[in-house]
Amino acid sequence: MTKILLLSDTHGHIDEAILKYAKQADEIWHAGDIGDLSVTDKLKQLKPVRGVFGNIDNHVIQKEFPEHNRFFCEKVAVWITHIGGYPGNYNMRVREDIRKNPPRLFISGHSHILKVMNDKKLGLLHMNPGACGRQGFHKIRTMLRFVIDGESITDLEVIELGKR
Repeated sequence: MTKILLLSDTHGHIDEAILKYAKQADEIWHAGDIGDLSVTDKLKQLKPVRGVFGNIDNHVIQKEFPEHNRFFCEKVAVWITHIGGYPGNYNMRVREDIRKNPPRLFISGHSHILKVMNDKKLGLLHMNPGACGRQGFHKIRTMLRFVIDGESITDLEVIELGKR
């Protein structure tokens, strides 16, 4: 059983509210627009971090994090990318690969809109945790947490961190 904290679009912001939840996770996943490596450095002091760079991230962040991160967490195939779209509207950069080799869990950020939905055609679950930073048009800062246990994804919870 692995407890995951999923966040995105920090845009260089990290605070005690985020760190409180990070301490409760087994792994922290960041879906891009990190903004500054101090964000992931603080998270790495607490737990292992997996992530991707986003469209605002500079060459320093791009050296540390890939554009696409595909891996297994227990028996769940995961694909994290920053600009990925969602079921029915995948971004053209991932559309062909996701149809040919769909993961069980597809994660993206970028939109600042929290969204969790099934793609019944491809048999995958899509998650976008919204944005937990203070920059952007979102009104409420959000993250997701959930559990991966073998092949199961359970205990999904939306975390609201208050107004940006």
